[in-house]
Amino acid sequence: MSKYTIRGGNKIEGRLAIRGAKNSILPIIAATILNESVSTIHNVPDISDVYVMIKILESIGCKVKYEDGTLVVDSSNISSMEIDEHYVRKMRSSIIVMGAMIGRLDYTKISHPGGCAIGSRPIDLHLNALKELGVRIEEDDGFIKCFKDKLVGSTINFEFPSVGATENTMLAAVKAKGTTKIYNAAREPEIEDLQDFLNSMGAKVRGAGTNYIEIEGVETLHEVEHTVIPDRIAIGTYMVASAMTGGCLEVDRVIIPHMEPISDKLRAAGCNIEYKGNGLVMTPPKIIQAIDLVRTSPHPGFPTDMQAQLMSLMALSNGTSVFHETIFENRFMHCAELTRLGANIKYITENICMIKGVANLHNAKVKSPDLRGGAALILAALTINGETEVSNIYHVERGYENIEQTLRSLGAEILKIENLEKVKGC
Repeated sequence: MSKYTIRGGNKIEGRLAIRGAKNSILPIIAATILNESVSTIHNVPDISDVYVMIKILESIGCKVKYEDGTLVVDSSNISSMEIDEHYVRKMRSSIIVMGAMIGRLDYTKISHPGGCAIGSRPIDLHLNALKELGVRIEEDDGFIKCFKDKLVGSTINFEFPSVGATENTMLAAVKAKGTTKIYNAAREPEIEDLQDFLNSMGAKVRGAGTNYIEIEGVETLHEVEHTVIPDRIAIGTYMVASAMTGGCLEVDRVIIPHMEPISDKLRAAGCNIEYKGNGLVMTPPKIIQAIDLVRTSPHPGFPTDMQAQLMSLMALSNGTSVFHETIFENRFMHCAELTRLGANIKYITENICMIKGVANLHNAKVKSPDLRGGAALILAALTINGETEVSNIYHVERGYENIEQTLRSLGAEILKIENLEKVKGC
């Protein structure tokens, strides 16, 4: 199993340029299925989840070229209505292909998805929304079969603002007859990016970024070119790395409203953040201030995808912080590994924990439990004298483009050790 070895103690500082958002590019790649034409997408991150989506598209007959951050997809010929189970099991986000496939075809079959084990994340909201649009759903032996006589616009009220369910509904409704109204829609920036991509290919979607989205169905879509928004979570992760190590960080390109929920918490920790031009400049705190309560919530609240990284920062704070995770029930798996590094963490309930800052963390061998938890362990290791080993890094590579190279460019001593068996071809 590949791993990172990290020798901490250096400041993480310098200039940072981040490619497109992981949470944007995956539904956008799925959306390329809809237009039966060529989609050109720029600012695409070089991450393993993108390659899984590419494999899914290729497996159904799309022609795909990915080079230097630009992805070109020709979806004019679909040769398979079924999504290869092997790829779906690798990545939870693959479920968003379902909405695009049934928007394009009369039938599709997909397995229940895999991915990080941060919670059960049931897909009932997805399936119920598709049913409201006229899709007949059959579930059997871990597979979902979708049958479409015709898609008809409908009114959909989500009991929870699920990002994935909102995306799947948008993808399916683009070609539905009539108007679809989504109430209590997810408001994340990545939903807005998907709307912009769909509208650029001829869809009629409005309201993304609010809790009400309206989609007027169209019969045909056309060729499209689009640039993905910056990855606010990746940017936030590197901001925390600089804050923890006492470095100053400049970020070339950000979208201010997307960053504010993260920047707000970093300011509370003592960081100074200024937006300049299209980017930002962050200077670290002299003393990391404890944040009384960190509560995750849907956008525009503090994102669950930054909870683990902020917990690493609070591990070195001057007081006690309480974290309340409201989105996923298993998103404290990194706590046990942070404790191995010397963090002082106590559980109050299964989704509330208390962390008391310590003066220093210490090195150990730890395992990445999931994508963001793995990033949190790397951040902690950057502060530790001596060598820390982080394994199970395939989780981290799902969402961060060449994280070890980026950190090295900012001053870190980090090395990726490849799986020797893989290198030998065993």
